[in-house]
Amino acid sequence: MTIAPLSWQELASLTNFQIDTVNGPTNAQAQLRLFGQSESDIRVTLYRDNHAWCPYCQKIWLWLEEKQIPYRIKKVTMFCYGKKEDWYKRKVRSGMLPAIELDGQIITESDDILVALEQIFGVLEWGMQDPTVLPLRRLERLLFRAWCNWLCYRTRSPKEENYNRDQFKEIVSLVEEALDNTPGPYFLDEFSTADVIFTPYVERMNASLYYYKGYSLRELNPHLSLWFDAMESRATYRGTQSDFHTHVHDLPPQMGGCWENGEPQMLINKAKVDNGPWLGLPDVTYPEPETSRGEALQRVVKHRDNIIQVNPAKDSLFDEALRCALTYMMTGETCMPPSGSDAALRYLRDRISVPRDMSIYAAKRLREALETTATLVGDAQGKPIPFNHRRDQNPANFAKI
Repeated sequence: MTIAPLSWQELASLTNFQIDTVNGPTNAQAQLRLFGQSESDIRVTLYRDNHAWCPYCQKIWLWLEEKQIPYRIKKVTMFCYGKKEDWYKRKVRSGMLPAIELDGQIITESDDILVALEQIFGVLEWGMQDPTVLPLRRLERLLFRAWCNWLCYRTRSPKEENYNRDQFKEIVSLVEEALDNTPGPYFLDEFSTADVIFTPYVERMNASLYYYKGYSLRELNPHLSLWFDAMESRATYRGTQSDFHTHVHDLPPQMGGCWENGEPQMLINKAKVDNGPWLGLPDVTYPEPETSRGEALQRVVKHRDNIIQVNPAKDSLFDEALRCALTYMMTGETCMPPSGSDAALRYLRDRISVPRDMSIYAAKRLREALETTATLVGDAQGKPIPFNHRRDQNPANFAKI
């Protein structure tokens, strides 16, 4: 038995999710962060990408959140999903991200930004130039290069593929050794700048290698697993953290391509990330918040006009189908969507961006509801996600916070 979809007004009444973007937990929607201080205390403006896809932006974002430095956020379009704003190119001629404005001075390059912030606000336990941090910075670069060599270049033979895998795993063993040398789960005795440096690309390695190579970084390396667990205990990290689905499809245009190896485990992993089930993937392990469904609903209700407008399906058809999916998500009751809406529902399923739109568990619940509802109609897929760019995610379509 199926029920009729709830109206938008009825759906809105089912969620009271809200977040204090200014003084509350780390979140992707904020344009101002005060941590209980005054706007007059602000000396920093962070320029980061709209979608929270940029790894170097995440590094600065996480550092500022950990130090609780009051700052403003201005969001800029990355080239891979739209035209960079003229106002930003006038301010930062290269157009590179991230940048900060510190006491009126523009600084680019994430490492230079961290050094400049340390000089004004102090270090995060150990600083960028500390003798204990420098070798870890070099190790992170070695890991990055090994990852790129395996992920971003087409291999000509199984032998070459195995070689690149072995080279990566060799560097991972050094990372495991570094983590094993500390009394806790972090790269040094306490959470520090060293962890901030590793965070963005290790998170992306975890996602991309699972999907494109069938290799689960988090599950196969015990010390990195404990490190991820420790990171997820921090509200600062959870607020910046993305999921597998977002990363594996935002990375190719940023990296110049990510290449599948076609192995059996890789194909299994790819199917899980793209089609579900999304709960249980090794992209997050902390307990699901009770607010996840309410968060997903609140975000969709707030942006529903734009979500419906940019969907390739007719507005009236997708409006009803989307309400069916949300009704199912919130009530557990099956709601039959209109014929022909399966592709439209999956188009949205594939374009939920974490954490831009919502947190990981909220996105998993929304994807689950969209897929379950689409299955009632058929197996038609949405327009494929582009590989060479992501202009299907042009932030001009989602300007409202």
